[in-house]
Amino acid sequence: MRPPTGEGKGPVANVLPRERQLAVLAALVDGNSERATERMTGVERKTIRRFALRVGMAAQSLHNTMARDLSLSLIESDEVWSFVKKKQSRVTPAEHEAGLGEAYTFTALAMPSRYVVTWHVGKRDEVSAGAFIKDLRARLIVMPSLTSDGFPAYPGAIGASFGPGVDFAQVIKHYTRAGRRDDDHRYEPPREPFLTRRVVFGAPNLDAATTAHVERNNATLRHHIGRMRRLVLAFSKDPEHHRAAVSLGLTHYNLCLIVKTTRVTPAMAAGVTSHIWELPELLDALLSVPETPAPSAKPLAPRKPEGTARELPGGRGFLRVVQGGAAPSPPVAPAPPPPAPVPIAAPVHVEPSALSAEQPRQLDLFAWRPKPRTPVQMSLFGDPPGDPTAE
Repeated sequence: MRPPTGEGKGPVANVLPRERQLAVLAALVDGNSERATERMTGVERKTIRRFALRVGMAAQSLHNTMARDLSLSLIESDEVWSFVKKKQSRVTPAEHEAGLGEAYTFTALAMPSRYVVTWHVGKRDEVSAGAFIKDLRARLIVMPSLTSDGFPAYPGAIGASFGPGVDFAQVIKHYTRAGRRDDDHRYEPPREPFLTRRVVFGAPNLDAATTAHVERNNATLRHHIGRMRRLVLAFSKDPEHHRAAVSLGLTHYNLCLIVKTTRVTPAMAAGVTSHIWELPELLDALLSVPETPAPSAKPLAPRKPEGTARELPGGRGFLRVVQGGAAPSPPVAPAPPPPAPVPIAAPVHVEPSALSAEQPRQLDLFAWRPKPRTPVQMSLFGDPPGDPTAE
């Protein structure tokens, strides 16, 4: 690397040899600070600082050259906390406008390739969220399915860049336990957070909506970028150097780091490159890549849904069945067939003479009725002789 020329001076003759450049680059992408790199390589810290800024800015241009026209259908987004020079509680309003204080890194992770599509370093506000989602939209050519945490700025930013037709869900964590609410979860969050999944746009699959992979990627990010670790002295002192360090770390992660689950680099799994980049190849690309701006947005093609679906004619999308919120009713069992009618035998007429003497006759149910009697008139002089009614 050739340092910038001073006023009234020509180019500096002492250029850092390639072996030293590789050693410094290897130390930086392995999570070491500038002072630790100085002790490991013997290169002066000011030279390491200039070299890190140059390759970091070139890493952003290299990413802009490669990460465009991507067909990625499932993306998770999250933001990871860090700070520049001092904590946010000690920052003045002027320093806040200059970029000092808290510095959140927004990342968009594609699954299952684990490729970091884009990133943005800034404050955790609507401006940073809008710039982050706008850059994500410009790098895609297929309408994705998005999942994020409960940051309130995401719905407005995603709706403005992707429109209401995108499938977008939020996974919200409630850190409330035993009637006590912790305001600071950066160091030791509760062990059992309660998750709430909600649909914001479209019809995303809530069973598959998660931010676990991008949150796990935050740990990888802190491991390979030393100035993003917590409770250490390797924090950034300048916003520009902090952005350069993030760009260098994520570019090295995409192109050079092999993920154990996929056995390839994230860039290979996403179809961005066809081979594993070694450190000398990465160094040559960083020192020779021209300054490249971010791509412009292109029309998005419909995403092929998972499961059974039928493509509509004219490229208008797909027709699929979306499960509603209510539980499906159980299937109704078919009614059993009616029983077959039992045939009734015709009555058989039997003559009375045909009955045997041993067979009892049918009783007369009306035999109990009394027989009518002739009324008797009372006589005052006794009954006449021969009257059958006399006692």
